[in-house]
Amino acid sequence: MTRRKRGEVIMLLNLEQILGPAREHGFAVGGFNVTESTMFKAVAEQAEADKAPMIVQVSPNEFQFAEREQYLYFTARLRRSENPFVLHYDHGKTFEGCVRAVQAGFTSVMFDGSHLPYEENVRLTRKVAEMAHAAGVSVEGEIGSVGETADFERGIIEDMVYSTPEEACRFVRDTGIDALAVSVGTVHGLLPKGFVPCLQQELLKEIAFRTEVPLVLHGGSGTPEEQVAEACKNGISKVNISSEFKCAYYRRVRRFIEENPAVVSPTKVLSGGVEEVKRVVHTKLAVFGSVGKAGYYGNGAVG
Repeated sequence: MTRRKRGEVIMLLNLEQILGPAREHGFAVGGFNVTESTMFKAVAEQAEADKAPMIVQVSPNEFQFAEREQYLYFTARLRRSENPFVLHYDHGKTFEGCVRAVQAGFTSVMFDGSHLPYEENVRLTRKVAEMAHAAGVSVEGEIGSVGETADFERGIIEDMVYSTPEEACRFVRDTGIDALAVSVGTVHGLLPKGFVPCLQQELLKEIAFRTEVPLVLHGGSGTPEEQVAEACKNGISKVNISSEFKCAYYRRVRRFIEENPAVVSPTKVLSGGVEEVKRVVHTKLAVFGSVGKAGYYGNGAVG
């Protein structure tokens, strides 16, 4: 954390700062991917209501969707909060994209080179880490490959490659990253019909024992909550959520429009969706064990 004026603390942190207490005290911080200001407002307000640390995330597609001014607003809003936050660039695929995120005020970036050969993943991740660390920005990397839905109707998953303890330990050492995303059985996006993830908890424990940085669970949406809660006790310090709360948001908005076709006020159309986002976020924060944990990061905005 940094200071604005004498005795005034800024709670917009980097990833290393927000995950340190989580790893020490055995809970996880939720990373919630937002697309626009309505979703952003909903997740941030729920974190503040629950006194829970939170990572607000933006993917490359979402980053390109909006003008840079939106992220200046995100940064200004989070800097005013007494609650601990991170603004994180999620699943960056290029060095240039990570640079643009740092320039836009993000306090953390992820370079995802999991689709690359090991040595190329290391080279590019290390390059991003050196750039970001020079600006006080943390870096998340990924080893192994989280599954993707190949066929929703037929329940087919592709590209799932479990992380190994040996490779995870080596990757952290070779890159200098601050957090590591591991593949232990989750799937990105909406789960295909009939598929129920089964997290490899013993593998996770071994990776956590062997590595020296906080671990990240991608694909948290739809994964059974009891498995996620157990993973948070077994070494996961950050859990990513995107599809689950966005689906809840859009379902509620669509239903309102269908039932009230003559209503055109955006505040009325979207208000139910905001309530759904907050409901899902509150539930997830409780599963992660982060509700009420803001106190581990200092006493509000007054130092």
